[in-house]
Amino acid sequence: MADSPQDQPAPLLEQLQSLWRELPGLVSDRVELLSLELQRAVQALAQIVALMVAVAILGVTAWLVLWAGVIRLLVAAGLPLEVALLLVIAVNVLAIVLALQRVRSLLPRLRLPATRRHLMLAPDPQPTEASDERAAA
Repeated sequence: MADSPQDQPAPLLEQLQSLWRELPGLVSDRVELLSLELQRAVQALAQIVALMVAVAILGVTAWLVLWAGVIRLLVAAGLPLEVALLLVIAVNVLAIVLALQRVRSLLPRLRLPATRRHLMLAPDPQPTEASDERAAA
């Protein structure tokens, strides 16, 4: 029994032409979705930045109150105010130095060393010892 012309699948050329006609609509739908999601992402990012500024302000305020309390306790324990202030400043300077040392140890990672080695025409098969030590930190 022969298939009727309506039962036969459309020739490949017709299918490709149909797909070609639908392609702009498919692409524009995805571009519009991307555009809408990017707008939402920008709004969310703006809110996140504003909230992080508020968190930073509140964190600094709490930090200052904490150290004021420590100074008050040290003075109440009989330490002169000047010594208590110098002690608090010394602890904060030590924390700053440690944080800056950590920042310096992380800076080489911003250069993407493993990716750059991998993308070189003749990549070095072994990473350098210095980069291994920094990666372990």
